Amino acid sequence: MENHGRGHDPRPEAGGAPPDPLPYEGVWRFTAAAVDASVPQARRAVRDLLQRQGVPVSEDLVYGLLLIVSELVTNAVKHAALLSPMLAVEVAVGAEWVRVSVEDNHPYRPTALEADHAQLGGRGLLLVREVAREAGGVVDVEHTSSGGKVIWAALPLKPAALP
Repeated sequence: MENHGRGHDPRPEAGGAPPDPLPYEGVWRFTAAAVDASVPQARRAVRDLLQRQGVPVSEDLVYGLLLIVSELVTNAVKHAALLSPMLAVEVAVGAEWVRVSVEDNHPYRPTALEADHAQLGGRGLLLVREVAREAGGVVDVEHTSSGGKVIWAALPLKPAALP
């Protein structure tokens, strides 16, 4: 896994330079083959990265992030492998948030974000959206410049405020 720089709020503070990033901030990206064995490998890599960098995450947040990674990598393996034999997993950590994303080169942008109770499968993205929502985070799908897609979830490091 490579660290592609440290992340911080790019807005300068009044009259000065932006604050130095915290020790755990950064962006890490790794690639894997679009095969079943990549699911537990990606989950383990993300868990180990969070621990190694000392990211202040609760057990519940780690569980949610690993569930999201599992679902997103599984989707890429099941639905994109034919056109995208490789996938990329990225972990970006800021001072108050963590974002995980999975990118593949398949052009299909999933729309299965609303429940279809007649359908037996295809609920992985619903689960991802619900886990993110409960943590106070967001999920989105974006096209890449190469014609593929990236599905990401960003979650706050601090628990969401109660209503």
